[in-house]
Amino acid sequence: MMSNLVLMPILIPFFGAIFLMLLPRKVMIQRVLAVITSAILILANFYLIYYVYQHGILVVTLGNWPAPFGISIVGDMFAILLVTTTSLVLLGALIYSFYSIGKPRERFLYYPAVLFMIVGVNGSFLTGDIFNLFVFFEVMLMASYVLLVLGGTKGQLKATVKYLLINVIGSAFLVMAIALLYSMVGTLNMADISQKISEIHGGNTGMITVVAVLFLFVFGLKAGIFPLYFWLPGSYFAPPIPVLALFGALLTKVGIYAIIRVYTLFFYNETSFALPLLSTLALITIVLGVIGAISYNDMKTIMIYNILIAVGVILFSVSLMTREAMTGAIFYLIHDMLIKGTLFLIIGVIIAITGFSSIKKFSGLMSVKPSLGWTFFIGALGLAGIPPLSGFIGKLLIVEGAFAVQHYIGGIIVLLSSLFVLLSMIKIFSKGFWGEKKGAFNLDIPYRKMMVPILMLLTVSVAYGIFSQGMYPLIDKAVDPLVDPSIYIKAVLGE
Repeated sequence: MMSNLVLMPILIPFFGAIFLMLLPRKVMIQRVLAVITSAILILANFYLIYYVYQHGILVVTLGNWPAPFGISIVGDMFAILLVTTTSLVLLGALIYSFYSIGKPRERFLYYPAVLFMIVGVNGSFLTGDIFNLFVFFEVMLMASYVLLVLGGTKGQLKATVKYLLINVIGSAFLVMAIALLYSMVGTLNMADISQKISEIHGGNTGMITVVAVLFLFVFGLKAGIFPLYFWLPGSYFAPPIPVLALFGALLTKVGIYAIIRVYTLFFYNETSFALPLLSTLALITIVLGVIGAISYNDMKTIMIYNILIAVGVILFSVSLMTREAMTGAIFYLIHDMLIKGTLFLIIGVIIAITGFSSIKKFSGLMSVKPSLGWTFFIGALGLAGIPPLSGFIGKLLIVEGAFAVQHYIGGIIVLLSSLFVLLSMIKIFSKGFWGEKKGAFNLDIPYRKMMVPILMLLTVSVAYGIFSQGMYPLIDKAVDPLVDPSIYIKAVLGE
């Protein structure tokens, strides 16, 4: 049955991870099989994009139970685009890992842990059941704990404890939010919840607002929105670069996706409190992200604060709940996953050559590796949203969406954030690459091999911007169920 195809983004990495666990000491075989798994995943996802574009939303309800009684896996265009972007970042990070992660880590089930994390990420994007969203979150988090602690350095262990505590608290609150919602509507199927909430009038609307804020708290903690981002800079600083690239590109995006999904399906009428709260917190996140990005001299820290800026920009546009703003949000979300993964890997190469993450410790890198400098420069322009690169189109739509609903302050903050993002990246470029050569450079690293996944991801990102016109029909189809929940509900529950 064709609807079963939607399980592929979950099953391919799952069986890949299981198989790799049988070969813990065979590093070369693990590498080859991990790359083959991610390549098959990319092909499967591209086929799903084609199929969903031609035939509409794919839904499978496990065990042949009719929805809403069975567990539904729903592949609408939004979810399929995100799992495809995830698989591209995965391939880049895996190839980069061969030359940077080190064989001791590879022998300790590094590749199975990465693939299990992808199972959780893709499952979170595709689930049509709110409790299963919690389950896939936990799969993703358990794998991320392993990746965070692998290698066992003091900094990693410290960061893991903080990350673990925060996520345990977040998970407890998520179960409470789901339980509260279930007590009101008596169902866990997301399409059915949407229908039931729209039928609630009078007495329970105050409780709906409480649940909306509770979900914002839980998913905001995962996404890193103000004031819940305090754990993120420290935790993300510790892991090795390929793991950091996966975390930076994917993990906060799962929190963003969850907010987009539940707010467009359940809480789109919460215009008096929940949506204005989301808007305000998102704008504060942008401002604090900007302050962090321009204040530090450490490349990893600058990039981590740039994650926060993107989280704020995307969630601000979601809070507007208009078609134009939502189109901008999805455009920007996909762009950010690609460019963040690329830039973290580039920073990894810089650290491998110089031995430092702080731009105060080295300069003049341009004299030895000009190709690295210009690669970083293109990535930096893409991140800042300079036309015709991919960040520009998303930001333009978000700003237009903000101005269309007279949210001028928000629109101006988003515009100004681009300037500060560019400033923070140019600081790395000017201090690290230009000037007199300072520091001892290690040129024995497998530089060309490390650049292959970087150039692959950067090419995809640049193409995404230049050929954005070709992406419009897909993004448009992704936005449809977000601005009109009845499309999603009909696909899952039938007419």
